[in-house]
Amino acid sequence: MTPRRKRILVICLSVAGLGIAAALILTAFEKNLMYFYSPTEVAAGEAPDNRPFRLGGMVKDGSVLRTQGGLGVWFTVTDFNQEQVIYFEGILPDLFREGQGIVAQGQFNQTGVFVASEVLAKHDENYMPPEVADAVKAGKAARQGSL
Repeated sequence: MTPRRKRILVICLSVAGLGIAAALILTAFEKNLMYFYSPTEVAAGEAPDNRPFRLGGMVKDGSVLRTQGGLGVWFTVTDFNQEQVIYFEGILPDLFREGQGIVAQGQFNQTGVFVASEVLAKHDENYMPPEVADAVKAGKAARQGSL
């Protein structure tokens, strides 16, 4: 084999190795992405059934129900267009309350209930996660358009 062919072979093998490495990295990255969905998008069937995602909106007034003798909490999140019931087992953030923006991370169980593994609440009165703000704004606009 001539030195030129050896160089071409090494270059081709290097490019193939880099391509395989890039494909593996992108596959791992895709599996770890956590997409955000609003209650309207969930109601439209856009959210995945078999993998975790983030669901956000405003906690509906009067919707928080705590289980007796446990840490389980049921509450409803709305974007003022659609609503989604969420179940969370654990300690909620101190800033969690009705009428506040939250983002819940979790997935649907076998019975179709969104079970949150983590609940994030906004950290002050002037901040709302951009995804939640956009979803609420879109929900209000859709609601105004249907009236």
